[in-house]
Amino acid sequence: MDTSTSPLIAIVGRSRDTINYERALHQLGAQTITSLSLEQCSNCDGLLLPGGGDITPAFFGQTNQGSRTIDTELDIVQLQALNLFLQQKKPILGICKGLQIINVHFGGTIHQHLETAAWHEWNGYDQYHYVYHVGFNRMDFFYELYGTSAYVNSAHHQGINRLGKELLPLCQSKDGTIEAIMHTSLPVMAVQWHPERMLETGGTELFSYFLNICSK
Repeated sequence: MDTSTSPLIAIVGRSRDTINYERALHQLGAQTITSLSLEQCSNCDGLLLPGGGDITPAFFGQTNQGSRTIDTELDIVQLQALNLFLQQKKPILGICKGLQIINVHFGGTIHQHLETAAWHEWNGYDQYHYVYHVGFNRMDFFYELYGTSAYVNSAHHQGINRLGKELLPLCQSKDGTIEAIMHTSLPVMAVQWHPERMLETGGTELFSYFLNICSK
C-alpha cells in the first residue's frame, strides 16, 4: 500500500505493550503512532484502543472488587482520546479492554470478575471458544465479516455488565458475555477478543474492515 494514502492509526498505549497491534496494522499497510499524547494522536485517521489490564473501577462508580493491573494514568488518556475522536466522528476500534473503555465512556459498567472467568481468562495462553451473533438485525460488522458465529481467542476475566447508552451488542459467548459492540450512529466498533493474535483466522478481516473505514 502506498504510505502516502494509507491510513494513520493512533494506538493509545505504552509502546512496550502494543507491538502486536502495530505489527498487525503494518502488515495490512497502515501506519501507526503509539502515544499517550493527545496532540500526537489528534490528526490520525482512526483510533485503536488496545487490550491490557483492567479499568480503574472508580470510572464506572465502583470500588475494586477483583480488578487487576490497574493503570489510572492510561485509563484517563484513553478516555480523553476516545472523547476526542468521537467529537471528530473518526473511526474507533476497541480491543478487549478497549471495548470496556468504550462501554464505560457511554455510561456502562463492568463485571470486575466474571463468574465464568476460568473459561475466558489468560492461562499462560489464549483460550478459544465460539461467539454467536445476537438479534435479527444483520446490518453490522460482525455479521458482515463472520455470519452467525465465529471462533475467537479469549484472554479476559472481566466483561460488560450494563451496556452503555447508544451501544448495540452484536454477539455473545455461550455464557452470555457480550463479545462485540457497535455504536448506533458513529463509526465505533469493538470486540472482546484479540484479532491481532489471530490474523490468519479472522483477525485480518476485522482490521481490514476498520482500515477501510479509516481510508474513506
